[in-house]
Amino acid sequence: MDMTGYYDYVLGLIPAALLGVTAFLSLVGLSWTAAVPAGALVAAGLIAHAMFVRGPVVDEGGLDRGVDRAASSSPVSASSSSAAASSD
Repeated sequence: MDMTGYYDYVLGLIPAALLGVTAFLSLVGLSWTAAVPAGALVAAGLIAHAMFVRGPVVDEGGLDRGVDRAASSSPVSASSSSAAASSD
């Protein structure tokens, strides 16, 4: 599974975990004031996993994995960078 697919699953699981865990715990008999933070804790765990455990990594070319190289490359000409430097 590539990284783009992983983040798509995480984005889908965040609201599913929040709503699903909250609904399950409230059906089991836990109060809403205890079930909602428990669901939010699970959703926050998914977010933390996506950010820190399997976080986006920049490869040696300077591009994020999973990004289309042709669509993301925007070459900067030497004349535009030197013009910006000389305007300071």
